[in-house]
Amino acid sequence: MPIVVDIDVMLARRKMSVGELADRIGITPANLAVLKNGRAKAVRFTTLEALCEVLECQPGDLLRWEAGA
Repeated sequence: MPIVVDIDVMLARRKMSVGELADRIGITPANLAVLKNGRAKAVRFTTLEALCEVLECQPGDLLRWEAGA
């Protein structure tokens, strides 16, 4: 899939665990893992907004398009 998810990069920058992030945005760690590993078919804007708020970043910091990925 040409959309690459960089949640793990932002987690490392913020020194935050997957469990803590999932707790703070209100989704299960399993659902966050699906999103983080690029296996999600869609992401709700409310989830994206919560991710950006908690990680103090922009949507472009979490998602990027990569040709041939």
